[in-house]
Amino acid sequence: QVQLVESGGGLVQAGGSLSLSCAASGSLFSINAMGWYRQAPGKQRELVALITSGDSRNYADSVKGRFTISRDYAKNTVDLLMNSLKPEDTGVYYCCIHQRMESYWGQGTQVTVSS
Repeated sequence: QVQLVESGGGLVQAGGSLSLSCAASGSLFSINAMGWYRQAPGKQRELVALITSGDSRNYADSVKGRFTISRDYAKNTVDLLMNSLKPEDTGVYYCCIHQRMESYWGQGTQVTVSS
């Protein structure tokens, strides 16, 4: 039983920064990876950033050099720092925990980047 709650979304101007946070609770005993995904209107959900249990980080090509994913083991949080935001970054951002054969998703938080 796992619950994820995202926060930090909002409206920002192009070139600005935004930090998203995800607080996890529940039965977290064998996490394979934690990540952030996003979905723009009319588009498929896509991986933005992923951090594995071995602390390996993966980023979508479109965000490399601009976004940073991190986690805090003590607080059970995973964060996404987004810099140099572009209008194409607009979408609903979802936190996800991949544990064994299961995936657990947050409710999503809206990020809107104006030009």
